[in-house]
Order: sequence, then C-alpha cells, then structure tokens
Amino acid sequence: MKTHTLNNLTRVLLIVCGIALIVSIFVPLWSIYLEAPQYPEGLAMYLWASKITGEYEIINGLNHYIGMKTIHPEDFWEFTVLPYALGFFAALCLLAAFLNKKMWLYITAVLFMIFGVAFMVDFWLWEYDYGHNLDPNAAIVVPGMSYQPPLIGFKQLLNFGAYSYPNIGGGIMFGVALILAILAFIEFRKTKNPKRN
Repeated sequence: MKTHTLNNLTRVLLIVCGIALIVSIFVPLWSIYLEAPQYPEGLAMYLWASKITGEYEIINGLNHYIGMKTIHPEDFWEFTVLPYALGFFAALCLLAAFLNKKMWLYITAVLFMIFGVAFMVDFWLWEYDYGHNLDPNAAIVVPGMSYQPPLIGFKQLLNFGAYSYPNIGGGIMFGVALILAILAFIEFRKTKNPKRN
C-alpha cells in the first residue's frame, strides 16, 4: 500500500489553494480604517499585493500635523516582490498536487508558514516605524505619544479609532495557511499509520 502519495481530496484542496492564491494577487489583502467625529463616514486605506488604494492621501494630510510620514506606494519594496511570491506559492500548491507526493505537500506547507510569519512581521515593522518615527517639528507634538496602527483589531489614537483587519486576499492567505497545516498533519498521521490510508 502506497503511503507516500496524497489522498485525492488533499490534491483537490491543493489545487483550490493554488487558484485562491492567484486570486489574492488581484484583490485587497488588508484594510486600515479610521473613524473620528470629524469623519463620521470614516477613512479607508486598502493594501493590495502591488498597490495602495483608498483615501490614503487624506490620511497623509491628517498625519502630517502629528509628524507621521506620508504614505507613497513607490516606497514599498513589498509591492515589487509580493505578487511574485504569491504566484510562486500558487504554483507550488499546484505542483504538489500534480507530483502527488507527501514531501511536496510538507515543503509547500512549511515554506508558506515561514512566508506568512515573515509577511506579518514585515507589516508590523512598517507600522511600528510609521507610528514611532515622528517629525519633532510637527504642528502637534504629544510627548510620549506614538501612533502605531494595530496589526489586527482596534486601537484608539488620539481622537481617531484605528481598525486593521484582513481583506479578501488576507483572508485567502490565512485560509490557505490553515488548510495546508491541516492537510500536512493528516497526511503525516497517515504515513505513521498506513492502515488509515
């Protein structure tokens, strides 16, 4: 009995993951939303794999008063790399399904987990620099105050409430990571217990 090949459902789910990661290149990955009494309708900024959309120019104008850097898409080296990284992992998922070997599933799962952690750490570091590296000559200086947006969730920043959460693409990435982890665990258990195949 073969124990090194994949279950048919695993192969189908790998194909689904590959297609989903391709989709994630073309939809927003993350959302940052600000609300305040003077902006009851809120201000939204969307991070994609290769660009920023939304009302980030208005946010730039507001942040200028408290000494925060202005946001410019060309300043993000990630926009050059991320579409190719997502395309690479999409291809890796499809390749693992095609090769039908558990080792390729394990390699795909581990590499994608490392990529996911690196993605979140890089995003947190950008937010940290954005919220802490302030112009000391800004019009409004609040001693000891920093303006780092939350990685996920809500944070009050002066009179602004800041929300940060995955958009469609980010949800896809979290979903793919979860599916790959579950598939790798199930297939590994079957290798240890061949009678389960």
